[in-house]
Amino acid sequence: MKKTLSILAITGIAFLFSINAVNAQKVYTVKYESQADVKVYVVKYESQCDLKVYHVNYESQAKKDGKWFNVKYESQADKKVYYVNYESQADLKIYYVDYESQAGWKKSSKAHLMK
Repeated sequence: MKKTLSILAITGIAFLFSINAVNAQKVYTVKYESQADVKVYVVKYESQCDLKVYHVNYESQAKKDGKWFNVKYESQADKKVYYVNYESQADLKIYYVDYESQAGWKKSSKAHLMK
């Protein structure tokens, strides 16, 4: 019984940390595909995307999934992205939203790409 409670407690704590984990949202656009951490394709319709993205004005706002801040230098970035021309080349499909509150994952199975 004590062992079961210990396992449940550890699992619960790990779950809480995973919920509160801050994912990388400071991005830098690279010139070459080989330099990228993530290859991105911008889709035309929200229903086609993995992630809804809103570009924030300040680095401090880029703490939530989908809120991206473009940094000036590669060394400042959490992730380097390359925009591909074809959907089939992409690791991640994004859709730009008009409001900050709309940003976030549509397909959380791709969340590992931005951690």
